[in-house]
Amino acid sequence: MFISIITLLGALGMFLYGMNMMSAGLQKTAGDGLRKFVASMTSNPLKGVATGLGVTAVIQSSSATTVMVVSFVNAGILTLTQAIGVIMGANIGTTFTAWIIALFGFSADISILAVPLMAIGFIMSLSKKGRTRDISEIIVGFSLLFLGLSFMKNSVPDLQSTPEVLSFIQSWSGHGVWSVLLFIMVGTILTLVLQSSSATVALTLIILNMGWIQFDMAAAMVLGENIGTTITANLAAAVGNTNAKRAALAHTVFNVFGVIWAVCFFRYFLGLIHLIIDGIGLGNSTETPLYSISMLHTVFNLINTGILIWFIPVIEKIVRTAIKERKGGEAVPEKLVYINAGLISAPELALTEASKEVIHFGRVMQKDLEYIRLAVETSDSEDKFQPWRDKLVKYEEISDRIEYEVVSFLNKLNRENLSDSSSLLIKALYRIVGEMESLGDSGEAISRLITRGIDHGQKLSDEHKKHIGEMIVLVGRAYDATIYNLEHSTTITNIDNAVEAEVHINRMRDKLRDMELKEVENNGEAYFESVYYLDLVEDLEKMGDFIINISQAIMSLRKGKPGVSSWDDDDLA
Repeated sequence: MFISIITLLGALGMFLYGMNMMSAGLQKTAGDGLRKFVASMTSNPLKGVATGLGVTAVIQSSSATTVMVVSFVNAGILTLTQAIGVIMGANIGTTFTAWIIALFGFSADISILAVPLMAIGFIMSLSKKGRTRDISEIIVGFSLLFLGLSFMKNSVPDLQSTPEVLSFIQSWSGHGVWSVLLFIMVGTILTLVLQSSSATVALTLIILNMGWIQFDMAAAMVLGENIGTTITANLAAAVGNTNAKRAALAHTVFNVFGVIWAVCFFRYFLGLIHLIIDGIGLGNSTETPLYSISMLHTVFNLINTGILIWFIPVIEKIVRTAIKERKGGEAVPEKLVYINAGLISAPELALTEASKEVIHFGRVMQKDLEYIRLAVETSDSEDKFQPWRDKLVKYEEISDRIEYEVVSFLNKLNRENLSDSSSLLIKALYRIVGEMESLGDSGEAISRLITRGIDHGQKLSDEHKKHIGEMIVLVGRAYDATIYNLEHSTTITNIDNAVEAEVHINRMRDKLRDMELKEVENNGEAYFESVYYLDLVEDLEKMGDFIINISQAIMSLRKGKPGVSSWDDDDLA
């Protein structure tokens, strides 16, 4: 018995590992298409349901989809209304797994094909083509999934040889609604422990096939699994904002409501399932109970969605009432707003959060430019200058922190679960956040330069301030161009807007330098003030270099080769 239990646990681990590998391969194969599909979500509830269904069918994990949805709500990519529709679709999409297991896992010994399929998968994994390697993961994961299922079936103890144990388990049945509630609780707890409704459904199908329990109690377990699977989203939302917690709670409300009506009409519901199974010709085989459980899982979620899709505003009101807005608001522009929900289990989709965060990072650093302008304007007075000096120092610290947190997020992503294009995107994001951090350093460096000028009694003339203001305007235009390129990184075909902005910055720098050198020739007494002024101009020009480097990284990514070299003025020749 002990060996059987250990084997069962190992088989369960193989099943889960195969499921995760297949999911990772599917995500990588879908790659950019999956992210674009998710990004196309709209406020139309039917489209939201279709999106959730489609994504879950592709990645074979409702938990990954719902955690992704919670993260996107946290990031502001999805509204709460959109999220509820997607979660409904995810619940339908996850029923595909039960059908795959019921159709292929019991009617034939598919494990016979699993080993040859693994050989094919191994050969494909040696390919230099990334897509072929991704498909190999799907094949190997699929094989491991069904090998694990086969081992689970063979390692489950045969209770027919121990009738007293079988009799004890079956004694839990036959107590009407109390038995139903008991098996709902068992299904819920199993899913909480395994953190996979697919694994719990597989176990339910196995023990039903072994004759441990009857169909009605297996049906109750499946209902419980629908409650247990909500825990993953709630855990993800625990570190998220108010709307993320509301989205996770909406998932719980959806499934709990479904279980309540299913229990109230339990006998009629089971009768409907039998009627459907007989109607489609699956009622006269040894696998009929297995097909019936899969059908129940699907019909339950279809009916639940069909009812509640008309009450999304009501669900939203319930969760808003249950989870109040935190006092003082939550939007703090100097902090992460897109990836602070934590790492989601679908790396391909997690990159959407990282990309949005990088755009937000750019907007934060653009604010720093306004503080540079104010610092220059008040550079004649230490008292007036000091608040802007403090701001520039603060924003340098903010840039360091955001860079660290974004890089830490990217480091946590499982690179083995990423497509080649997504791996290139990560490299580009590393470079981009590094350039943005350098922009924060530039602001602080300018504040130090002004501080030194004040300490030495140096002042900028009104003409100097006017010219520096012109440089700042040009740097601002460069920021606008690069942020536009970041926002449209998947569609732009060139970075002419950014190059043009950089050309204007360089020409202005050259013009101001030539003018000032002539002034020094005519008035040597103003030498130190001129050096002070030209240093400020040079620092602003360097900011233009960092900004163009960001657009260069975007364009290099479009070409499939995210470079690491910095922009050089010679590139503009």
